[in-house]
Amino acid sequence: MASMDGSEPLPPPRPVWDDDAIERLLARLLQAGVLLSTLLVLAGGIVFLLHHGRATPQYSHFTGEPAELSNVAGIIRSAFRGDGRGLIQLGLLVLVATPVLRVAGSLAAFVVLKDRTYMVLTSVVLLLLASSLVAVVF
Repeated sequence: MASMDGSEPLPPPRPVWDDDAIERLLARLLQAGVLLSTLLVLAGGIVFLLHHGRATPQYSHFTGEPAELSNVAGIIRSAFRGDGRGLIQLGLLVLVATPVLRVAGSLAAFVVLKDRTYMVLTSVVLLLLASSLVAVVF
């Protein structure tokens, strides 16, 4: 196959989704997840300290987390209201979800690449991660 001017052959077209491109995309996903998590926890810490920074802790009486922060929906509602604890909790949820999303992204990549062995292995890992997260929630 010759080029337009006939001088030398054109290289075969490079696939859009090769191993390197997928690896870079998944690395960016991890970086974005960690950065978002860091920003949420930092913002939550600042908000919390602005509201409660001068409060004297009562070590003689234990006060647990509010019930609202014991489930994902409550954490999201609290974070969107701008509550410091809710923002911190949401940042931690994002941090936990980031590697799970990376595994899901890997599975999608292996489907695109039609790599059946890694599709099966990654599916098993994703199912184990999902079942462990579901077991904690329920």
